[in-house]
Amino acid sequence: MPKEQEKIQKPKTSAAKKVVRFFWKVFFLGAAVVLGYLLSVEYNLFYLFGSSPSLDKLENPRSDLASELYTADGQLIGKYFKENRSPVSYNDVSPQLIQALVATEDIRFYEHSGIDPQAIVSAVYGTLQGDARGGSTITQQLAKNLYKTRTDNSKGALGYIPGLNIVISKTKEWLTAIKLEQRYTKEEILAMYLNTVDFGSNSFGIKVASSTFFNTSPDSLKVEQAAVLVGLLKAPTYYSPRFNPENATRRRNTVLAQMAKYGYLPATAVDSLSQLPLVLDYSVENHYDGPATYFRGAVADYLQEWCKENGYDLYRDGLKIYTTIDSRIQAHAEAAMEEHMRKLQNRFDNHWKGRNPWVDEKDKEIPGFIEQTIQRTAYYKRLKEKYGNDQAAINRELNRPREMKVFTWDNDSLEKTVTMSPLDSLAYYKHFLHGGMMTMDPFTGHIKAWVGGINFKYFKYDHVKQARRQPGSTFKPFVYVSAIDNGYSPCDKIVDKRITINYVENGEKKSWSPTNADWEYTGAPMTLRRAMGKSVNSVTAQLTERVGWETVVKYAKRLGITSPLQAVPSIGLGPSDVSIFEMVGAYSTFPNHGFHTDPMFITRIEDRNGNLIHQFTPKQKKVLSEETAFLMMHMLKGGMEEPGGTSQALWEYDLWEGNEIGGKTGTTSNHSDGWFMGVTKDLVTGVWVGGEDRSIHFRTSQLGEGSKTALPVYGLFMERIYQDKDLGYTMGRFPGPGVKINKKYNCTTILPRQTVPDSAAVDSVLELLNMGNII
Repeated sequence: MPKEQEKIQKPKTSAAKKVVRFFWKVFFLGAAVVLGYLLSVEYNLFYLFGSSPSLDKLENPRSDLASELYTADGQLIGKYFKENRSPVSYNDVSPQLIQALVATEDIRFYEHSGIDPQAIVSAVYGTLQGDARGGSTITQQLAKNLYKTRTDNSKGALGYIPGLNIVISKTKEWLTAIKLEQRYTKEEILAMYLNTVDFGSNSFGIKVASSTFFNTSPDSLKVEQAAVLVGLLKAPTYYSPRFNPENATRRRNTVLAQMAKYGYLPATAVDSLSQLPLVLDYSVENHYDGPATYFRGAVADYLQEWCKENGYDLYRDGLKIYTTIDSRIQAHAEAAMEEHMRKLQNRFDNHWKGRNPWVDEKDKEIPGFIEQTIQRTAYYKRLKEKYGNDQAAINRELNRPREMKVFTWDNDSLEKTVTMSPLDSLAYYKHFLHGGMMTMDPFTGHIKAWVGGINFKYFKYDHVKQARRQPGSTFKPFVYVSAIDNGYSPCDKIVDKRITINYVENGEKKSWSPTNADWEYTGAPMTLRRAMGKSVNSVTAQLTERVGWETVVKYAKRLGITSPLQAVPSIGLGPSDVSIFEMVGAYSTFPNHGFHTDPMFITRIEDRNGNLIHQFTPKQKKVLSEETAFLMMHMLKGGMEEPGGTSQALWEYDLWEGNEIGGKTGTTSNHSDGWFMGVTKDLVTGVWVGGEDRSIHFRTSQLGEGSKTALPVYGLFMERIYQDKDLGYTMGRFPGPGVKINKKYNCTTILPRQTVPDSAAVDSVLELLNMGNII
């Protein structure tokens, strides 16, 4: 056949087939491009797209959770958080809340598999029509919230290109949503979503939001309350029921209408519910609220270091920290402190009426005290940064009156609104007396109560562990324990007389002549027990010289004092600063048969799932013989039992139905610090009271000694402890010795016929008080 004819007879490809073939080429090419794009996003090709959630993160999703602090009796007393969030399960959420959420955010939630094509098409169409609307499903929103798909950390190189970054982020959300739907039930996805979303007002997750806005739990929400919270999800600030109630009401009614539209509510119910006023029980949880605020700060300081060493984040990992604090004992301690400090502050204000209390050793007001003090504040440093060397501008700000809330004892709210300048407010606050208190079980080391000050919101400084002040005569037991552990007995006697001690310090010859608090000397032998009970400085000084002041320091350290101590003749009168925390731990050695137990405030830590991470155990060490410890308990009772004992004001309290208490008062120079240490058969307690600055104090021993300032807090506290029968603490005597006591300790005190005035006594009582008495 001719070639021309053969060529003519070849079938021709139709135009339709060409179109079909072209379509399939485009389809497969497009599919390959889409598949390649999806794989590139999924696996972050060449680091262009940013990372996507790993399999581990998908199967073990972790959102930031607040760590929770619990007392020994199971009470939640505080949280540590960047985002205040506590998780709940699906079964702990009101069904009406779920219905409101689905009706408003994703009506086809139970039908789709993470992506809702109908919603996407509707969103695109709406955008083209100028009516922008969201097309994201609840699962997509969960993917965005849970895995932070739009943060800088999840961006690749292409993520910084405007427009393209949105496409990539959306793609990640779609892919992640599909994976979530494959791994979790619809109920689990709803619970995770409600636990991750931000409701505003520092409330993350439905549990905290229910508490913040309505003081209720998620399972107890009314339908109108559920509608308010679901409405918040669109814009937490704009629809805030606290700050924009009109917007919130309008949005609530929209949510209720959606519920009616999809059959979750009858139309008649929506009509009536929409007429209801917006009723809130609003309270934002913060670190100032609740009990044991100073204690929570101390725990946080410790846990920050612990978490760093053990790979945890206190503010994100949802740890459960169980402490030794008993919420009931803590409440009694705070109440006792408040009751006494109210009265004491009133006494202090009347004592200084018409004068400022910051005075020098000659009872003269310190010139420029407030002006100099404010220069050490953070506020002054900010002014300095802003105005530089323009002192006139700084002074204008310091003297400019403005409205502010300040602390007060005048009402139950403990604050009032005033108009003051910064200088005036500083002077106002400097008039306040402060206090600290800690109670501990001496056998386990468990701290049962911790009161770091009079009000944490206005005075952050913790006077239990952070502060260190001169302990005065509460340090004397360290002299007597040094002596008793080295051969002396409570019945040994030393003459109460005026003495001068010569010594060498840093190569320089010095002398010290201690005076008794009452400036009188009996001139007669005095038992060690009475000398400690009556807090006689002359006997303590002589005993210190006999055992050696270096020995006193050694025993104080052995019993748990960690602060620097000066080995000087006056060591027994408490010139070196120590903390309440140290003193309570040290005194606890005596009732614990000579074993020193480190004070502890945490028993265990669990992770967010309740798995035990760490168990804390008491750290004990034998530091005294049991005989010495028993004799020191007998010595401590001398403050109540010996004639002239400095703790006898404690007899005024209802504490003595067959009870024994060991105690020691302490007052430092010029009455700057008042102390009381109390020991029962079950608890050891330390109390300190004083001004923020050492120059702020009472001017007379009748008002300023420890038996007047600190002891009453202890008395009121122990009354409450014994009255609270649920605590199980009972009055009773100290246990008898578990070993044979070889030293004589039951000795009768015989009072001398007369006292011999100190020949060096000066004429003015006020002048005497300003020479530095220590009681």
